[in-house]
Amino acid sequence: MDPVTISGLFSVGKSIIERIWPDPAKQQEEIRKLAKLHQEGDIARMNAEVQLLVAQMKINEKEAAHKSIFVAGWRPFVGWVCGFALAYQFILYPLLLWIWAAFSPTFIDAAGLRQAISPPPILDLGALFTLLLGMLGIGAMRSYDKKQGTGTNSI
Repeated sequence: MDPVTISGLFSVGKSIIERIWPDPAKQQEEIRKLAKLHQEGDIARMNAEVQLLVAQMKINEKEAAHKSIFVAGWRPFVGWVCGFALAYQFILYPLLLWIWAAFSPTFIDAAGLRQAISPPPILDLGALFTLLLGMLGIGAMRSYDKKQGTGTNSI
């Protein structure tokens, strides 16, 4: 359940307790029990999320230790693709645009007419940054491993 639903249920439970028990001391005791259940539910949900993350880390570890480059090498491949895409987008693309604007390249088509060459394509930065930020998150975990002294195997 989302936090808004849980808070709503907590408020409903509190109003029900106030109607059932007219004694303020008993009300406070029951509200305290309800708050404890609410807190334990939050802790149980956080524990389940942590267990899921730990399981994913174990899968990632086994995958990275695999001998096949097609299993263990997909992350470095994606990292290199992101690096090349960023180099193109922020270094090569502006230079190509400058060259294109300075020299206005044209060609003669089959009918003998002069045609302008279209400028170089621009990359979809939204998709690129989504992929890159995901990879940087994985890279941060690797930096933590290096700080802890975890060895790496060369390819």
